[in-house]
Amino acid sequence: MIRPALGMFSPRGAKGRLSIFIWHRVLPAHDPMFPGELHAARFEATLAWIGRWFNVLALDEAVRLMARGELPARAAAITFDDGYADNLTVAAPLLQKAGLPATFFIASGYLDGGRMWNDGLIEAVRRSPLDVLDTSQWGRFPLPDWAARGAAAQGLIDKIKYLEPAERELAVTEVARAARSTQPTDLMMSSAQVRELAQRGFAIGAHTVTHPILARIGSEKARTEIAEGRAALERMIGARVPLFAYPNGKPGRDYLPEHVDMVRALGFDAAVSTAWGASAQGDDVFQLRRFTPWDEGRFRFGVRLAKNLAQPGPEALV
Repeated sequence: MIRPALGMFSPRGAKGRLSIFIWHRVLPAHDPMFPGELHAARFEATLAWIGRWFNVLALDEAVRLMARGELPARAAAITFDDGYADNLTVAAPLLQKAGLPATFFIASGYLDGGRMWNDGLIEAVRRSPLDVLDTSQWGRFPLPDWAARGAAAQGLIDKIKYLEPAERELAVTEVARAARSTQPTDLMMSSAQVRELAQRGFAIGAHTVTHPILARIGSEKARTEIAEGRAALERMIGARVPLFAYPNGKPGRDYLPEHVDMVRALGFDAAVSTAWGASAQGDDVFQLRRFTPWDEGRFRFGVRLAKNLAQPGPEALV
């Protein structure tokens, strides 16, 4: 039932539509603080569904075929954002076992012991020995159990997310201090792990240096973030990096038309957003859509994918 429905909305050829999956992490096991987060067993099952339902292509190949109107029926690509260490240690072996390609978009500035700002908040709350986290600026959060800790971390993320990068890092430091927590240094890949990922045949894509919200920083700084993030990865793997992912990726809010123009002018082949939907021939290849159902059950996961494919999308998002 699922496969024919996907084929109806994503036929072969010029009317084909490309589904691009987006993930960030694949945890080794269930996380009690965030029970909905993807873990290895669930990811393996999801890959089995995707492998049965779709013709999964490397993203760069899919973009070329789409531009020529030559997509296979039920075309799809798999992507990961940010550069977490579990992309190599957990996700990559499962992808290889399933025989599926993927592209990993990596924020170069967090490699080799760095961390994403949101993970700094999450781990500060997770590791806190306190029963109540009382921050001077961001609120007071009881921490009686894992559910409350998850809610506190998400509340802090929502409040701090759109600060300027320097202010955001200061806020994370302040929260960690209030929580009496240490910060992790092993969440992201090392440079050697990025090279290993590339050597295993996976594609490496650029995702800026420090993952800023491009719409919130100046034009010159944005261009530097985009260009230097790619340059660092190219030096690392010794190969061209042709694809880019906008940090956070919401059109008109996280990135603007000027950033699309920057990515195009810098010589990238294509770029991905986090706007839902699927892409088709004639759409802007510098604003490709991505979507992943959150359902754990096979049937609902498939139905939501079909609905995502069915919704029309304009040529440009911003």
